[in-house]
Amino acid sequence: MRTATISRNTAETQIEVTVNLDGTGIYDNRTGIGFFDHMLDQLSRHSLIDLTVRATGDLHIDDHHTVEDTGIAIGQALTRALGDKRGIRRYGSFLLAMDDAQLRTALDLSARPFLVWNVDFPTAKIGSFDTELVREFFQALSTHGGITLHVDRLHGLNSHHIAEAAFKSVARALREAVEPDPRMSGVLPSTKGAL
Repeated sequence: MRTATISRNTAETQIEVTVNLDGTGIYDNRTGIGFFDHMLDQLSRHSLIDLTVRATGDLHIDDHHTVEDTGIAIGQALTRALGDKRGIRRYGSFLLAMDDAQLRTALDLSARPFLVWNVDFPTAKIGSFDTELVREFFQALSTHGGITLHVDRLHGLNSHHIAEAAFKSVARALREAVEPDPRMSGVLPSTKGAL
């Protein structure tokens, strides 16, 4: 099975992440940040990647370090679980509607991290959660997962819906990209000979 566990311990956070790429979307995420846990649950459920996150961070300062470092750890876990990437589809895309929000994601598990983020939020906060941290999470995930990641908001009025649609759209694109390609069993999806 394609699984990995990453532990990340700094002066700001202590995080352990476990992923199973061949799961069914089972999740158990506890970061101490309610809205963020809800988003991680969506990422797992809609990607069908089993995800367990345990994070303790300096939330007395703010949520930034915990959110960013969780993105780093998940990205590293995805990279480790993918191994040499032989037999995967590599690319994924998804157009997702959620009430007023419509988000589009395209990604490539290229080992060349790059984030294009065209997502604006009408409010600075969702409850007590800073909306700017949504981008911070995906920047960390992209960088440490070696993912070329493009996310665009096409429509959206409600910040909660926009954020949730972003996580779900990325999840569905990720699901497609990590899936084994039955026509490429054991073959690297690149002409370079390495990813």
